Amino acid sequence: MVGWAMISPSVLLIGLFGLVPVVWSFVLSFQHNDLQTPATSAGFANYRDLVHDEVFLAAVRRTLLYTAVFVPVTLLLSLLAAAALNRRIRGMSVYRLAFFIPVVTSTVATGVVFTWLLDPAYGLVNTVLAKAGLPTSGFFASPHAALFSVVAMTVWGWVGFGTLIYLAGLQGVPGDVIEAAQIDGCSKAGAFWRIQVPLLKPVTGFLTVWLTINALQLFDEVYVTTRGGPLNATNVVVYYLYKQAFELFHAGYAAAMATVLFLIIALVTWAQTRLARDASTGGRS
Repeated sequence: MVGWAMISPSVLLIGLFGLVPVVWSFVLSFQHNDLQTPATSAGFANYRDLVHDEVFLAAVRRTLLYTAVFVPVTLLLSLLAAAALNRRIRGMSVYRLAFFIPVVTSTVATGVVFTWLLDPAYGLVNTVLAKAGLPTSGFFASPHAALFSVVAMTVWGWVGFGTLIYLAGLQGVPGDVIEAAQIDGCSKAGAFWRIQVPLLKPVTGFLTVWLTINALQLFDEVYVTTRGGPLNATNVVVYYLYKQAFELFHAGYAAAMATVLFLIIALVTWAQTRLARDASTGGRS
């Protein structure tokens, strides 16, 4: 009773602002509701409409494409950065802090900075490319480059988090294992890829699940930079959900999208967790 009494404030807050909205959203998905007038029952009509909504299906494909690019790129860069920071040199704490700063930087501030950097007319990136004689890009203003520009921006923002987790994992690898491998003739690079990286499978599994969940819920960066454009090139699921709920006031339809997104995230998380567990146990359950 004492334990429950001590955690009751947190339980109350999580229940009030976490579980209650989830349940209400699920109930809302079976209604025609504009958040202003009394709701009416819709049955499964909202879910049936989703199947025939080409904009929603395109947003799902776009979200999955973003996730398929963002997650592996962030994992690889985080791993390489952690390897570079896993050494004892003067000022290393400053370098580690510099890598982590983007994680705690406001998403709005990040979006504004990247909007200026990638502006097709007077952005710094295109200016440097032009000076170097390289082709320039429209970035956020180009239907073909906008989504990948969002990937670049979000990778920059999340690499610091992945680096911190990988760095903790690398520092947990016993040093005598690496020394034994080097005594046997293994190079430093070989010891890293053949010994340290396999030992980091649990860390990689955790980061893969975490980054995938965040990627499937991409919203802030799109809202700040492109607003789903140009030509719906960055219209991902959560942004489309937001437009349906708070611009068109189709709250029941948006709640159905949220429920589908929840099921997708749950399925992907379960599959990734199962694969990571099988990989760490050699396929034995």
